[in-house]
Amino acid sequence: MPLRNRRALVRLRRELAYARLRRQIARVEAYLESSGARSQVTQRPILFFNASTRIHLLSLNGAFGLLASWAVRCSGTPMLQVVCERGMEQCVLGVDRHDLAKPPPCAPCLRLSRLLYPPPSTIHLSLNQGLADAVRDQLVGRPLHELASWSWDGIPLGELCLPSLRWVLRRHDLPDDEAVGALFRRYLASAASLASRFRDLVEDLRPRALVVFNGIMYPEAVARAVALAMDVPVITHEVGLQPLSAYFSHQHATFREVSLADGELDPREAERLDRYLEDRSQGRFTMAGIRFWPEIQPLPDSLRKRIEAHSQTVAVFTNVVFDTSQVHANTLFGSMFEWLNDLRQEIDSHPETLFVLRAHPDEDRPGKESRQSVAEWMRESGLLAKKNVAFFGPQEPVSSYELIRQAKLILVYNSSIGLEGSIAGVPVLCAGRARYTQLPTVFFPSSRDAYRDQLQAFLNAVRIDVPPEFAKNARRFLAFELFHASLDFSEFLEGDSEFPGMVQLKLFDPRDLSDNAALSVVRQGILEGTPFVLPSNGSADAAPRV
Repeated sequence: MPLRNRRALVRLRRELAYARLRRQIARVEAYLESSGARSQVTQRPILFFNASTRIHLLSLNGAFGLLASWAVRCSGTPMLQVVCERGMEQCVLGVDRHDLAKPPPCAPCLRLSRLLYPPPSTIHLSLNQGLADAVRDQLVGRPLHELASWSWDGIPLGELCLPSLRWVLRRHDLPDDEAVGALFRRYLASAASLASRFRDLVEDLRPRALVVFNGIMYPEAVARAVALAMDVPVITHEVGLQPLSAYFSHQHATFREVSLADGELDPREAERLDRYLEDRSQGRFTMAGIRFWPEIQPLPDSLRKRIEAHSQTVAVFTNVVFDTSQVHANTLFGSMFEWLNDLRQEIDSHPETLFVLRAHPDEDRPGKESRQSVAEWMRESGLLAKKNVAFFGPQEPVSSYELIRQAKLILVYNSSIGLEGSIAGVPVLCAGRARYTQLPTVFFPSSRDAYRDQLQAFLNAVRIDVPPEFAKNARRFLAFELFHASLDFSEFLEGDSEFPGMVQLKLFDPRDLSDNAALSVVRQGILEGTPFVLPSNGSADAAPRV
C-alpha cells in the first residue's frame, strides 16, 4: 500500500477510536452529573496529573488515571485534572529521537486531553516563559554532570529529570554533546516552570491529595516533589503484572514497600499461581499490553552440547537499562552495564563455566528499541568470541525456564525472572535492588565487594545451598503482586487491536464505577490513605497492610 494511503488509513482508524472514546466518556459524564455524585464544593479537591503516558490515543496508564478520577467523583469528592496546555518546552513522549530540537506535538495531545478531561473539572497548566528563559540562560554551556546535579529553589530538578532523559534517549550513558545538553536544558526549564505552577496550585487549592503517573517521569516527579514538600499526600500508579491491571501506591508505584504476613498460600491461590507460572513458561503473557513471543522454543541442540562440554552453567538475565525501575535498582552498581563489566572478569577467570546471557525481550520493542543494548555491549566486549559464553538476543524466543533448569546459578540485575528462579529452587544472585529483595527470596549482598565475594564463592562451590524460605517467600510475594496488588480493570478496558499497547474503554454501565472491587480499593486508598491491595475475597474490605 502506498505511504499516503497507509497514513490515511491510520488517521481513519484513529478517528474511529476517538469516536468510540467520546461516546463512552459522554455516557460516564452524564451519569456522574445525574447520579447525585456531585462534588461538595466545601471539600478540598483531589488533583490528578498525567502528562507522560499518551499523545494521540489512550494508554494503559492514561486509562488508569481516568478511571481513578471517576471513582473519586462517584464519592462526591471534588476532583480536578491538571492538564498540560503547552506547559513544557519539551515533554517526555514528544521527543523526536531523530531530531532532538524538534518541538513537541502539542496539538494532538491537547485534542486528546480535551476529549478525556472535559470542563469544568480541569485546570490548564501553561508555561512560565519568563522563568523558563531565565533557567535556560543560566544553564547554557554547562556539562551534563552539572545539569544532572542542578537544583532550583531547593528542588533537585536535575536528579528528577535525568531518568526521563535516559528513557527518551533509550540509554543510560548519555553523550555529552550539544543536542543532548540542549534537550536536558529544555527539560530543566520546563521542570522549573512546572514546580512554580504546582506550588501556586497547592497554595491556592490546598488539595487533599495528588494522583500522578509513576512519579519517575519528570513532569510527574516534579509535581510529586512539590506536593510532598508542602505536606500533600501523593499517590502514584503504574502498569501491573496482570493484563489490564495497575499498581497504585502511596510511594513509588515502581517500587512498593511490602510486608506480608507469615503462613502458606491458600490452596486456591497456590493453584492460580501455578497456572500463571505455566502460562509464563509457554510465552502466554503480556507486558504493558504487548505480547512479545507467540511461542517459546526449546534450547537449541548446539547450546545443549556446549552445556555438556562445561562443568557448570550460569544463566545471566539482563534488563532494559533505561527502564524507570533502574532508578531503584542501581544500588550496588551504578548501572546494569557496570555490573556486566564486572562480570567479564569472572567469565575470563572461569573457562570451565558456560555463561549464557539472555537479553530482555523489551530491549528491542518496536518504537522503544534500546540505543544502548546488551547485544551492542556483547559485540564491543569481545565476549561473543569466548568459548564459555553464549548469548540470546531479545527477539530469540528461547525458553528462559528451560535455561533455568539447566543452570547451577542464576545471575540477575533486578529482573522478575529472578523471582521465578527462586520458585524453581535454583540459587539466584541479585546485583540490583528489586521489588522482591525486600523479602528473603534471593541472595542479595549488601555491597559491591560482598557481591563479588559471593559470586566467586558460588562459582567455586561444588554445591550451593539455598535457604528453603527463598522459594516459599518468592511464591508468597509473587502471589501478592499478582492477586492482591495488581488491580484488575478489565471490566472497563480492552486492548486496542489497531494500536498495540493502547486501550479502549469498553461500553460499560457507568454505575459499575461505584461497585467495582478494584476501583473501591483505589477510591479508599486515595481518600482515606488505606493500602491499594485486594484481600483474598476480592472485596475492598480488610485488605492486608503494606
